[in-house]
Amino acid sequence: MIAMRKNLTILALLAIVTTLVGCYPHREVGLLQERKNMPVYDSVPYQPYRLQVNDEIIYRVFTMDETIAKTLTANNNNSSSQYANSYRIYADGTVDLPFFDPIHLEGLTELEAQDTVRKYFRELIPDADVKLALYNKHFTVLGDIGAGVQYVYKDRMTIFQALAMTGDLRLSGDRKHVRIIRPHGNEAPEVLEFDIRTKSLINSQYYYIYPNDMIYVSREPASFFKQSTYGAFIGIIMSSVSLLISVLTYMNINF
Repeated sequence: MIAMRKNLTILALLAIVTTLVGCYPHREVGLLQERKNMPVYDSVPYQPYRLQVNDEIIYRVFTMDETIAKTLTANNNNSSSQYANSYRIYADGTVDLPFFDPIHLEGLTELEAQDTVRKYFRELIPDADVKLALYNKHFTVLGDIGAGVQYVYKDRMTIFQALAMTGDLRLSGDRKHVRIIRPHGNEAPEVLEFDIRTKSLINSQYYYIYPNDMIYVSREPASFFKQSTYGAFIGIIMSSVSLLISVLTYMNINF
């Protein structure tokens, strides 16, 4: 009888210890950690996005010449004097813009592409001014973070800002092995894997999100045994204690 009670007590204590282990401590889910066993990533200078094959650009031309403005307006079926259409960069790195031979834009930043297109237009329109931007400024999220396509609303958009747009990482997400799949035009895409918990992530090669990036967060294998809230944690403890009390009460009555 005494031995049985001792065994039941040990089992109950083991259940409680298992529950404690099955929570999500800060060291596993917290961000900006500086612990000794955290990976340390080197800081690298920010590199602006460069146009790739299959990117689409959109641009507008401004001029004080009313005759030319009307021509641009008629070509664009637009009631304003601004010319705006999106154009894809082909496999050879060029775009076909009205009035010009193919213009090579692959590998240029948005500002460099804008200056290039402006030079072409000023050969026809001396006072032309051009505003150019990337049309497909999107990134994709998949995995234990939700799924969807989001808009890159600013330059130097960080991984934290990108994840916040999707509702943040779930507690069950594997923060040690976050992946960014980054295409490079006609070349094979690059897969960047990193631990998002470390503070050294800031200003590293993994910190900024670029158009066409795909962020993937897998589910942590051990998350099946863990509790995401204190309510669930307390509930399991209370259930274990209640079970122990019920068994001991039954034994006292029947033995």
